[in-house]
Amino acid sequence: MRVAMIGTGYVGLVSGACFADFGHVVTCVDKDQGKIESLEQNIIPIYEPGLDDLVATNARDGRLKFALDGAEAIRTADAVFIAVGTPSRRGDGHADLSYVYAAAEEIADLIEGFTVIVTKSTVPVGTGDEIERIIRARRPEADFAVVSNPEFLREGAAIDDFKRPDRVVVGTDSERARLVMAELYRPLNLNETPILFTGRRTSELIKYAANAFLAMKITFINEIADLCETVGADVQQVARGIGLDNRIGSKFLHAGPGYGGSCFPKDTLALVRTATDAGSPVRLIETTVTVNEARKKAMADRIIKALGGIVAGKSVGVLGLTFKPNTDDMRDAPSLDIIPALQAAGAIIKAFDPEGMDEAAKLLSNVEYCKGPYDAVAGTDVVCILTEWDQFRALDLDRIKLLMKAPVMVDLRNIYKSEDMRARGFVYTSIGRPDQK
Repeated sequence: MRVAMIGTGYVGLVSGACFADFGHVVTCVDKDQGKIESLEQNIIPIYEPGLDDLVATNARDGRLKFALDGAEAIRTADAVFIAVGTPSRRGDGHADLSYVYAAAEEIADLIEGFTVIVTKSTVPVGTGDEIERIIRARRPEADFAVVSNPEFLREGAAIDDFKRPDRVVVGTDSERARLVMAELYRPLNLNETPILFTGRRTSELIKYAANAFLAMKITFINEIADLCETVGADVQQVARGIGLDNRIGSKFLHAGPGYGGSCFPKDTLALVRTATDAGSPVRLIETTVTVNEARKKAMADRIIKALGGIVAGKSVGVLGLTFKPNTDDMRDAPSLDIIPALQAAGAIIKAFDPEGMDEAAKLLSNVEYCKGPYDAVAGTDVVCILTEWDQFRALDLDRIKLLMKAPVMVDLRNIYKSEDMRARGFVYTSIGRPDQK
């Protein structure tokens, strides 16, 4: 099938490359000339394991193309995907749909024959109705169907998530559109992937509900971690104890400094605004948003406390800047709250991240970015682990101890064992474990 993918951001590029790998002919369209020129040279603007090889292979074989002008691709497409950004709107937290609606107007002027227009961007309930209205107003005679097909890609594991998903959700009442979508995802039949066909509004809400539930689950275990510290329990054992219950499950029960990234912060906020406007507020999610924001800001206090309450003039080594490992994404990362708070208290920051330092440098100033983890801890008064990259899981702790001014570690991802760290002579602080002494 022929596919036009409007937007070459994280979702559009991964989805386009994976559809091409299925055997479809895909053209990824973007208004950013520099981005298109880079992609044509196989320079990938984001870090996602395996994506560079996937793009290179399918571009070489002619199934994946890139274009500034999407006219030809849209005219000949069986399906046109809208995969543009929907950032939180300043001031009110609603999803900014201006890019979505601009894409809808462009598509309306170009489609020929029956075309399925698919919303891949994360959008509030009712957006598909507005896209349909926009296109119908511009082209009353056009033959098309608007479909919701939300993405459920985890950064760092996006290709596997696309090719081996838990489910594919498709929102449409059109039988013709349903047949097109079934054909697009037919390669997943081999894995017996469930394809859930729903109404369009239901599909739009599924995406928000899924992300809000996961964000709430993270926030829940973070609050339990605080309780564990107070009563002398171990949050990792609590998480395992409740996670073995099939009704709860073990995923997203890892205590830490709070959630960040491109999805959870903006999607929870957008759901809160949508629900409030609809007169049906979601109080649990409202609280989740509030608690998570406060948690990220409070993490700097843990680091200051580990240094005896005074951080002015002290050197802090930071390991990990991105909101999670295996990505260069800095959006709403806890480090963006923690580092400025430490700097405001007078700390000197040295930092290392395997992939995120270029992006971090755009957002964090007066930070010494280092070549590796040992450079980042050399001469510091405390080392803080903010992101659980694999290369931080087996550090040479004896070497770190020798490099530091004092062996103080604040492990906000619970990578190491408390008893081991104390046996090595570290003053060690983690999250939700009986080691906060």
